[in-house]
Amino acid sequence: MLLHIPLIETCDRNLAKDARLNIWTSLTVHTRLLCVFLLVFAIALTPMGRWWTWAIYGVITLPILYWSHVDLQILGKRMAIESAFMSVILLGTLFRDGGEVVWQWEGFKITTQGLIVLGSVSIRAFLSLLLLNILTISISIPLLLQSLVILRMPPLLVSILASMYRYMGVLTNEFNAMRRAATARNFAPRHLCDRNRDDLPWQRQVLGNMLGMLFIRTYDRGDRIYQAMLARGYQGVPTIHESAAMGWRDRVALGCLILLILFISNYI
Repeated sequence: MLLHIPLIETCDRNLAKDARLNIWTSLTVHTRLLCVFLLVFAIALTPMGRWWTWAIYGVITLPILYWSHVDLQILGKRMAIESAFMSVILLGTLFRDGGEVVWQWEGFKITTQGLIVLGSVSIRAFLSLLLLNILTISISIPLLLQSLVILRMPPLLVSILASMYRYMGVLTNEFNAMRRAATARNFAPRHLCDRNRDDLPWQRQVLGNMLGMLFIRTYDRGDRIYQAMLARGYQGVPTIHESAAMGWRDRVALGCLILLILFISNYI
């Protein structure tokens, strides 16, 4: 989710000048990260068919969206990309046994139990992705990685995420350079599915060669980057910079959120 190539930009803004009451951005970054993770876990662990519980979680998400000053266009594009992949997985939850049969055709049948499972999983995935996208768009990736280090996440995992984030731009530039060189030699990707073209085998061969060469260049570039990092004293542990400590606002926010989640889970 952090590495959509065209949508990697975050909207870091100076929110201190905003005159509106903004409780969310007054919290430290690792507190906001903890709050989002708590909400995501609470949403994911909610039993099937608890529609009102998810509605309340959706209402809690609205002020976070408002206070984060997220670019809605970027948020919409990200959600559209992720929903396209998510819908393929969710389609399999529709055809389940149990309950009354709503629709049936040969070996396929849709039951009330399948509709409940599909609706429940879809709402879980939508709210979770919405919260995570708000977090990654409103806060820069380096700050998020630093927050993971502060929260005692495994250093190797944080290093892998940081390397993926920093290397994605290099990989994109490498692929674009190869694509421009192939286009200058009459390579046309839009004609790969046109069976009437005489040069279709050549077009597909060029695409296969590009992908293979991209893998080789990526492997070679990654090895050279790693050797350069070792020469500069890299030991596999992310560098920890000074960051703001948790204040009373952070503790109050975390405590209130935990109590609210417990109340919603037990009584709604």
